[in-house]
Amino acid sequence: MARFDRLTVLNTVLHDGMVPLFYEANLERAQALAGALARGGSRVLEFTNRGDFAIEVFSGLVKWAAAEHPQLVIGVGSVDDAPTAALFLAHGANFVVGPTLVADLARLCNRRKVAYLPGCGSLNDIAAAEELGVEIVKLVPGGAVGGPGFVRDVLGPRPWSRMMPTGGVTPDEDNLRAWFGAGVACVGMGSRLLRPDLIKAGDYDSIAGDTAAALAMIKRIRGPLD
Repeated sequence: MARFDRLTVLNTVLHDGMVPLFYEANLERAQALAGALARGGSRVLEFTNRGDFAIEVFSGLVKWAAAEHPQLVIGVGSVDDAPTAALFLAHGANFVVGPTLVADLARLCNRRKVAYLPGCGSLNDIAAAEELGVEIVKLVPGGAVGGPGFVRDVLGPRPWSRMMPTGGVTPDEDNLRAWFGAGVACVGMGSRLLRPDLIKAGDYDSIAGDTAAALAMIKRIRGPLD
């Protein structure tokens, strides 16, 4: 069962402006990565459902984080059907992210009052997601669907839409300025933030430092929040 309610999750995502995401098959390394993100100031992470027995690692990570970093909101990503989402919700997922929009999954999350961030690649996708109660849509792959220009064009006629690009997002200032200048609500970052070379070297302090720098940069770019 989720430890954080939907409103808390959404407000945390919107306030921080960044959702780091990763998959790790080894529980100890997953804990080390989550700890580095938390030390860097991130209050949200998405564990992607990509490998065999991912649910076992996820379950262990959620239990560990509840004791070691109780402020950390952990959700599951790469979920494309309601039964899989239900399994992860039973193991403590606080939000669900998917590569596509699935109506049954949206209804499941609504019944449980869990935030659902589906992948959308067109204006029709975004409109359908919002009709199902979605507050933040995931633009995936962000760069391929049109980048910051697509965001700007969507927000022209639909200023209420909230978008989170994943793919095509880097922790570089020019890149973040382009996305937030276009009006995204937040960004998702995977290997460009949690760099494979740092993970391989076990350099979790550098990952923590990169996380802190990215969050600080987003804060500077956006300015004071209302």
